Amino acid sequence: MAQFIDRRLNGKNKSTVNRQRFIRRHKQKIKEAVSDAVNRRSITDTENGEDITIPKQDISEPVFHQGQGGDRERVHPGNDQFTRGDRIERPPGGGGGSGSGEGDASPDGEGQDDFIFQISKEEYLDILFEDLALPNLKKKQVNRITEWKTHRSGFQTAGIPANISVVRSLQQSLARRTAITAGKRRLLKELESELESLKKQEPAQPFEEKEIKQQIAELRQKITSVPFIDTFDLRYKNYEKAPYSIKPSRHVLLNGCIRLYGPSNQGHR
Repeated sequence: MAQFIDRRLNGKNKSTVNRQRFIRRHKQKIKEAVSDAVNRRSITDTENGEDITIPKQDISEPVFHQGQGGDRERVHPGNDQFTRGDRIERPPGGGGGSGSGEGDASPDGEGQDDFIFQISKEEYLDILFEDLALPNLKKKQVNRITEWKTHRSGFQTAGIPANISVVRSLQQSLARRTAITAGKRRLLKELESELESLKKQEPAQPFEEKEIKQQIAELRQKITSVPFIDTFDLRYKNYEKAPYSIKPSRHVLLNGCIRLYGPSNQGHR
């Protein structure tokens, strides 16, 4: 069996050249389909492409296959009732045109195969305005297409883990822990100052020192029990879609100068 290896360098869009060649080859059929589509849809409907149906006889192409010469043996899968030398009976129906397939024949003899070729909205507009003899600037203005582009837009409190903003989440965590423990840290600082003053007093007051030390230990335990980060602190990157034109319209300013005196030669013109 013959094998064909595609060694073209454009690995991503290998079919781009074939697609352009196909459109050029069947340009007339595509124009007819676009004309029929204009009758079905609005002329201002430029957001979608169009499905093109091409007859089967118009898309037939030569294929590579093995020649019929020489001696060969073939094994067909699923053969459970025939052996070598058996003769196969003629299929029922004869040659009168009534086959065994499903479906009805076309009444005019020009049926179309279910081959659907979809063109993009850019290709649809190019074919639509090709034969209208519009000025180039007018064509480009009508041919303007609005696309949507995703861009960053602040932060939000809900989202997927992949969009977590680590820096903003840590900032929220620090602000929360600072707000919750601000009063306790202020009281802790006052108790530590009071404990230092008690140690310097004479005579010593062990009961008061013990009580203050117990209060200091409780405050430190409360401060350390505040979680480092909470689900309330998480912030996610927010993305929004903004419209932009991929084919902006061109505007031209034409300035004219007319000489009001004397003849004008080629240089003046």
